[in-house]
Amino acid sequence: MAPNTTGVWELMRPMLHLLLPLCVHWVAEEMTVSVLVDVVTEALCPGESTCTEAIYINGLQQTIVGVFKMAILPLLGQLADEHGRKPMLILTTCTTIFPFAMLAWNQSKGFVYAYYVLRTISYILSQGSIFCIAVAYAADVVDDGKRAAAFSWITGLSSASHVLGNVLALFLPENYIFPVSIALLIICPVYMQFFLVETVKLAPERNQDLACLAKMIRVLHKRYKSMRDAATIVFSSPTLRGISLVSFFYELGMSGITYVIWYYLKAAFGFGKNQFSEILIMVEIGSIVSQMLVLPLINPLVGEKIILCIALLASIAYALFNGLAWASWVPYMSAFFKVVVVLVKPSTYAIISKASSSTNQGKAQGFIAGVEAIASFLSPLVMSPLTSWFLSDNAPFNCKGFSLVCAGISMVIALWCAGVLKPEAISSQDSESEVIEAPLLGDS
Repeated sequence: MAPNTTGVWELMRPMLHLLLPLCVHWVAEEMTVSVLVDVVTEALCPGESTCTEAIYINGLQQTIVGVFKMAILPLLGQLADEHGRKPMLILTTCTTIFPFAMLAWNQSKGFVYAYYVLRTISYILSQGSIFCIAVAYAADVVDDGKRAAAFSWITGLSSASHVLGNVLALFLPENYIFPVSIALLIICPVYMQFFLVETVKLAPERNQDLACLAKMIRVLHKRYKSMRDAATIVFSSPTLRGISLVSFFYELGMSGITYVIWYYLKAAFGFGKNQFSEILIMVEIGSIVSQMLVLPLINPLVGEKIILCIALLASIAYALFNGLAWASWVPYMSAFFKVVVVLVKPSTYAIISKASSSTNQGKAQGFIAGVEAIASFLSPLVMSPLTSWFLSDNAPFNCKGFSLVCAGISMVIALWCAGVLKPEAISSQDSESEVIEAPLLGDS
């Protein structure tokens, strides 16, 4: 027992000042999830269980976020490589404070609209990028052979934070949830500023007195070159190319489910804050076990590809059971599949990390996150109208969760792409993937 405990501590110690503030951040965000559906529905559709306007606004938000994330995620990934993980983490975690401050101030219709505007900006900068930069930070400080375990601990602690957030939401009065969340969100970047150690060696800046216009032109030129180089890194590697397809089709299906499922469960079974919190707690408790205990044990035995395929198979079952739910207890049962689904992300991170060099971690993770952003942009174009249609009285047949069943088809394609994947190590492609370039905001 002692050696195992020592091994875990040795793995966690270099990431301690990264994970502590991120856990606080995730707790603060998760606290609001179960209550947001009720707050938004009450503001936009008072007295109704089905709120078509909320479904469409969520879909519009996801579409806008997807469009901008295609550019922003790879940009943040490269900036994290060139100018440090710490400033990018501080920036992305700060953005969440402002939208929740609007709901803490007032929950009327106008303030809910203002929340959506600010939350959209926050999502553009932080959704996906926090994990990408955190994974790049972990890759900087953890040995190659331990990275899969490190990534699973990151996602596992995220699940643990979500459990705590949902427990707090379950017992805190609704009018205290947003103020407490804001206080925790402020703690996160402050802690990082004082305690997080930068892992990137920053190059000295030169030619500080260049004209502003000249700098902007150079930034745009280097941004184009950076995107081209990042695309070269991904498409020159069969593994990264294949995992891009897996990520695209998985995100296409799962992001669609994530953004409509709570409104679907509220309309179909009358679920509210307590039921949402119970389901989330079940999922996250199981996710802690699967990510922090099961994955590190089975990964050396079967490898990341097998784990990824099992997780994708579970995601298909999760979509089908929720979409075809015939009783209010079925969503609780389908939550057990989500416990396995959460292994998609750490196994994907590990495959990407093995197939890309240390200097290109941020670029590779950021580019594939950009591919996921394309999927999250396309998903609501189908899911929002389809969900609203089948929840309405004009549905062609009685299957309120038909949109979730359709999302499962996308994850079937992701499973096929994962099945033909042949993971490779960076040692076999160093000469191809190592791209040397000038800093995005620096000078040649």
